[in-house]
Amino acid sequence: MNSPPRPRRHWLAASATLLATTALPAWAAAPAASAVEVWKDPSCGCCNDWITHMKQAGFSIAVHDSGNAAVRAKLGLPQRLGSCHTALVGGYLLEGHVPASDVRKLLQQKPKALGLTVPGMPVGSPGMDGPEYGGRKDPYDVLLVTRNLMNSDVSTSVFTSYR
Repeated sequence: MNSPPRPRRHWLAASATLLATTALPAWAAAPAASAVEVWKDPSCGCCNDWITHMKQAGFSIAVHDSGNAAVRAKLGLPQRLGSCHTALVGGYLLEGHVPASDVRKLLQQKPKALGLTVPGMPVGSPGMDGPEYGGRKDPYDVLLVTRNLMNSDVSTSVFTSYR
């Protein structure tokens, strides 16, 4: 019988083990679907479109069709920064039509912040970009919301600008 020399078998086994252990960190680091909890009005179509956008980006969604004013107030976001839906993900608040790419960026950077908001309902933002808008895209900013722990004042800075 003609079998390969023993050292080659060890080399193959060692190579397979090395390949498996170097591939493991990439597999282990693959992000699981981030859970997003959303509060919205049950009849709001643009909120449903934003939820679809988030699901397509890999987020898992739990929806509360109970409106969002009470939860927004409880979380400390001023009404002037409000929109039609409020969400929580990874300990951060999301208000309005925040793009999924900005949510991912927020979760990766982990800033000390309350979360992100897109005040109002800008046409062209995710959920406000359906065929009924005829391709219109208004400029808008995604704002990072921070709270001063000394006096509870809320401030914002531009996180991403869409022009």
